[in-house]
Amino acid sequence: MFKSISIFSGTANPDLAKAIAAYLDLPVGAAEINRFSDGEVFARIKENVRGVDVYVVQPTCTPVNDHLMELLVFVDALKRASAASITAVLPYYGYGRQDRKAAPRTPITAKLIADLLTTAGISRVVAVDLHAGQIQGFFNVPFDHLFANKVFLDYLRPKFAAELPVFVSPDAGGVERTRAYAKRMDADLAIIDKRRERANVSEVMNIIGDVRDRDCVILDDMIDTAGTLCNAAKALKERGARRVFAAATHAVLSGPAVDRIKDSPLEEVVVTDTIPLQPHAVATGKFRVLTVANLLGEAIKRIHHSDSVSSLFE
Repeated sequence: MFKSISIFSGTANPDLAKAIAAYLDLPVGAAEINRFSDGEVFARIKENVRGVDVYVVQPTCTPVNDHLMELLVFVDALKRASAASITAVLPYYGYGRQDRKAAPRTPITAKLIADLLTTAGISRVVAVDLHAGQIQGFFNVPFDHLFANKVFLDYLRPKFAAELPVFVSPDAGGVERTRAYAKRMDADLAIIDKRRERANVSEVMNIIGDVRDRDCVILDDMIDTAGTLCNAAKALKERGARRVFAAATHAVLSGPAVDRIKDSPLEEVVVTDTIPLQPHAVATGKFRVLTVANLLGEAIKRIHHSDSVSSLFE
């Protein structure tokens, strides 16, 4: 189908890379990533990539630093193998929450990651649902920011065909995202007024909007420790919500997240495969995983043929 294009995978999410390659009717490129006894990363490209447009699929998820280093070493190997272009496909952009100086004498690590990737030799970046859109501006190479809302809406529309849910933003920062979902489904919107005392600890203070006797869907870009999500679900139930669901692109699920969700009033948590779902999360029976492989595959196809990517979301 294509000439001079290869899909390669790091170790973070090989199943997603295989699904993207299958969508494009391509094999996953032959390569190996190993470690020396002291932990150093070694990468070897096992096929000719001279003059080839290469796409490397590697979410920088847990363990973030290991997967990031793998990507940097892999890109350097491709650059030295004379690849025509190297696109980093980052379904999940690690360090994306460190996008600004939130306090004195703190780093902007999302910018540091951009500098590292650019120095390594990437030509372009493709990412899904960045935590902060301004991260695109940290790069001096083309950046395609994809949105998983179409994937979620295709699942949610038939699920709530009988009665539309209330889409709930878990904080003020997510209102724009939640409004976009509500507009596309012609549904109602609610907002949770959240006050955070310190990192990874949140407290729900108030709910703006009518949720009584309604199904609610909490929307977010990621679930980390799930404190915000589970507090929001409890608050919605206390306000009389009939059922509470959640949808989030990135299932980070660190620390006590899975146990919190298991013990919460959430009926179902819908996530994507930008990050592989942990086995103990699958065992809860509360998670539903949707794939972004076709979305990423279509974006790669359009990039390779110089077609519009933004029209995917019109």
